[in-house]
Amino acid sequence: MEKGQTDRERVKGGKKSILFIINPISGKRRFKNLQEKIKAGIDSGKYNIDIIHTESSGHATLLAQEAAHAKTDIVVAFGGDGTINEVASGLIGSNSLLGIIPAGSGNGLARHLGIPFSLPGALKLINKAEYKQIDTATINGKSFISIAGMGFDALIAKKFASGNERGFAAYMLHIANSFLSYKPKRYTLKIGTTTLNTKALFISFANSNQFGYNTQIAPNAKLTDGKLDVCIVQKPKLFEIPLITNLLLLRMIDKSPHVNIFPANELWVERKKGKYVNIDGEAVRMKKRVHIKVVPLSLKVIIPQHVKKEI
Repeated sequence: MEKGQTDRERVKGGKKSILFIINPISGKRRFKNLQEKIKAGIDSGKYNIDIIHTESSGHATLLAQEAAHAKTDIVVAFGGDGTINEVASGLIGSNSLLGIIPAGSGNGLARHLGIPFSLPGALKLINKAEYKQIDTATINGKSFISIAGMGFDALIAKKFASGNERGFAAYMLHIANSFLSYKPKRYTLKIGTTTLNTKALFISFANSNQFGYNTQIAPNAKLTDGKLDVCIVQKPKLFEIPLITNLLLLRMIDKSPHVNIFPANELWVERKKGKYVNIDGEAVRMKKRVHIKVVPLSLKVIIPQHVKKEI
């Protein structure tokens, strides 16, 4: 019996275990013969592989929870930010490592973490299994890994999820069709002993730096600092939109006079009525009062060695 081996590893001949949780809707066109490519790309001398396809919303979280309970070494999310959120939510606080194969539209978290977008590149990274512990956060008890938000942000997330088209062009079309008619909402934020009343186009709670598509709403956000970047965005004039868009893409949105960003590890936000909240790209209906809190260093995620110090 080798020193340091777990019972699970001894039973499996010293190999570690990987479970791939695949959203079958993601990457249909980009990834043909996916299971065969996964098996060919993973080092079979080091790992035993299981592959499961999700069947409904929330299924990925249940599968991840079961895998964590079974002490599965690596659980890989194949899909977009929503799928990654579901899988990660089932792993928070466990010793299982989260692997990511980005196959969604925006892929905000994968971009922040420097995950390769090619399947061979992502599998090579998973084989190495180098990881870092990152923060997660909750909003009314529901976990998010990358970003949550309310207001115009959540409206666009809802419309995008309800539409048939994907990609940056479709995302921007929803924004263009809704921007003029959208009226900024009033919010009350409570952070410690400070109360802030504001009217905003949207408010984002950023653990990572972006929505996706390299649109960085919080250029200085870190996944390991124990804080969220709270981004309060005022509605700009129509003629200012090109400048705002450029600032987003150039990672300089914090330079805009329409944007105020401040750190917080916990806060409460109250709206006039309960509406949708954007949680890692998914629109979720919540009550008018929400509680947001960081859960420090609660998730182990596989990332490239060269970005470990940057996130």
